[in-house]
Amino acid sequence: MAIGNTLYFGDNLHVLKEYVKDETVDLVYLDPPFNSKASYNILFKSPVGEKSDAQLHAFQDTWRWEDGAEQAMAEVAKTNVAILNLLTSLKSFLGESDLMAYLAMMAPRLLELRRVLKRNGSIYLHCDPTASHYLKLLLDGVFGPDHFQNEIIWKRHSAHSSAKRYGPVHDVLLFFSKGDHFTWTNPRTGYAEEYLDRYYKYDDGDGRLYWRNSLTAAGTRNGSSGEEWRGHNPTEQGSHWKFTIENLDALDKAGKIYWPPGGGWPQIKRYRDELKGLAIGDIWDDIDKINPAGNERLRYPTQKPVALLNRIITASSKEGDVILDPFCGCGTAIHAAEDLKRQWIGIDITYLAIQVIEDRLKTWLPAAKYQLTGIPNDELAARKLAKLDPYTFQLWAVGKVGGQPRGKGADKGIDGEIAFLRGVRDYGRGIISVKAGQHVNPDMVRALKGTVDRERADVGIFICLDEPTRDMKTEAHTGGRIDLPGGNRPRIQIVTVPELISGPNLGIITTLNTIQAAEAVRAASRVRKKRKKKPTAAELRRQPQIPLPIKGGRAKEQQQPLPLNDPLLVPTPKTPRRNRRTS
Repeated sequence: MAIGNTLYFGDNLHVLKEYVKDETVDLVYLDPPFNSKASYNILFKSPVGEKSDAQLHAFQDTWRWEDGAEQAMAEVAKTNVAILNLLTSLKSFLGESDLMAYLAMMAPRLLELRRVLKRNGSIYLHCDPTASHYLKLLLDGVFGPDHFQNEIIWKRHSAHSSAKRYGPVHDVLLFFSKGDHFTWTNPRTGYAEEYLDRYYKYDDGDGRLYWRNSLTAAGTRNGSSGEEWRGHNPTEQGSHWKFTIENLDALDKAGKIYWPPGGGWPQIKRYRDELKGLAIGDIWDDIDKINPAGNERLRYPTQKPVALLNRIITASSKEGDVILDPFCGCGTAIHAAEDLKRQWIGIDITYLAIQVIEDRLKTWLPAAKYQLTGIPNDELAARKLAKLDPYTFQLWAVGKVGGQPRGKGADKGIDGEIAFLRGVRDYGRGIISVKAGQHVNPDMVRALKGTVDRERADVGIFICLDEPTRDMKTEAHTGGRIDLPGGNRPRIQIVTVPELISGPNLGIITTLNTIQAAEAVRAASRVRKKRKKKPTAAELRRQPQIPLPIKGGRAKEQQQPLPLNDPLLVPTPKTPRRNRRTS
């Protein structure tokens, strides 16, 4: 069962049902992708458990009705008739649309999230105005409309030109509690310096700045707050003291009452260094989006700033509480929870997200301790993954050697790239080829050699399930050798699944995270294009013999190679031009 600091690779509905106990989570934050236009948000088949319609297909740009929405509604019917009625009503209006599919797939997940939340727990659902009003109806049904706390508007960037409408600049956060009593720390934020300088400008000579504020409030009251004090009767003005007479005496004794030199009503001194901060409203325009040039940026298009999650987690949890993000993406909620000394559970169904999160923790929070579940940790699980989902096996294998996946599509023989350190600001580059099938041959190794040469890479990594044949080893051996930080190694290295599990020794240092490594690959490529390094004698010996003359220029036909002992050709004499015909 789930414990704190656990990262799950798999379908969140399956993980919630199988691994997370009732009422064990203090705070849920989720940013479920919808219409994200992000190809990495694809729900792959999960390597964990049996296949289900919720895992088979999913979305690239959006959710589809045929991807299991009907089954999701049938599942809701078994547990919550009221939510089924709500979904049925929405379907009568929306039909079998992508939006309706999204709502149908979210319903059983929200029911599970309510189950795992403690009675004093809360949930924040992050979305955009495309579906926020429908999601609020769904949350009303799951948590109850009386447990709705806020609709928070987060201004993520400034307005820009938008055709025939106002610029869309905000996201929506729907904040619900599970019960009537929930964790709330009354968070506050600092005041603007301009505001402080304008009002908190008075000084008694001790260097402490303060603001003079009225001691009375509108309306009369009985008791000492309505009595005369020091010759001033507030009832004459139709008001009352903000404090009792006893408290006014105490404030005056502490020097916190300002008495105007020429007489007049006293005022209270509000000292700048005693301010508790400004109460946070439901419009957040003080948290910027990810800075494109900032260190926090991971080039993950749906990435949210850590400051946003810091505010949510600080407001609705305490140190040691458990934070759950069932769509954890690049791990911002995990990052914030770890930094704020909370326990956490993260779930994602894309291996790229898991790899980014691990790199993120390694880079910014290297002391973090956690468990990783759902990723192959033995040879049998790796072979099962290769059989059920070769592409996810490819992503996993590339990540195990410290590389970055190339992605689907025409890869030109490159399944991944690896950047490694060779010296100070000196990076090497490797090409990774992954074969998830059992039928591999020397031609595949030969193809990798050609790709490495074409890309002008330093090394090639060939990953396969089984021990390579003698012919494959021979083909790799003809690729030559190279001096690496770990010693002199083959330029083409073959890695098997058992070696992936135990940790391959490639002779390279791959301590870079996914973003740094991608930058290093590009930097190394740029350097190679500019570098005109004289080849060594060993490199010259490995190069094939070049027939002369060498083809070049704009010649359409290549001249036949000439024997090296042939005499030099005598240039053909030029033919005189004919005079141009004039009209």
